[in-house]
Amino acid sequence: MPTFRFWKPYGVLCQFTDPEGRPTLADYVKVPGVYAAGRLDFDSEGLLILTSDGALNAWLTSPKYAHEKTYWVQVEGIPSADQLAQLRTGVELKDGRTRPAKARLLEEPPTIPPRPVPVRFRANIPTSWIELRITEGRNRQVRRMTAAVGLPTLRLFRWAIGPIDLSNLEQGELSEVTDVENAFFPKRN
Repeated sequence: MPTFRFWKPYGVLCQFTDPEGRPTLADYVKVPGVYAAGRLDFDSEGLLILTSDGALNAWLTSPKYAHEKTYWVQVEGIPSADQLAQLRTGVELKDGRTRPAKARLLEEPPTIPPRPVPVRFRANIPTSWIELRITEGRNRQVRRMTAAVGLPTLRLFRWAIGPIDLSNLEQGELSEVTDVENAFFPKRN
């Protein structure tokens, strides 16, 4: 069954129809019978895995398998060592404590295209980019985690899910997952 990686642009819904007429996956993905394994918010960008394989979808999205997801997050402010440590040990949210994350300040902003709608800019408040690797997928989790430590998210970009990333893809592009990448998925009958 085909599996694809897709670079979801900003302002695209992770579904194929929308009664409000907003951009959806159908505007980019012309492969019948696939659907997103997981989601990204309308205002988030980056990697989506699309598949017609229900077992693979369940395996990728189940919290019990704890697949690492890598995000690049532009935040308001410069994270302190304490704020990064809080992210690394887990953050208390309304729906419970998060699992520990891997968090680091990126020395340079990632090389990704500018967003069509610029992020909020305040002359007296600097912004920075952090890399955050989490093994959960709660609703708006990354945004809630950064806010909880005093670093509001301005832009959210998912680079990778496990070993699959956006290398050699352009924004809005779809690419079939190769046999090499399939080696990372469990063997199924």
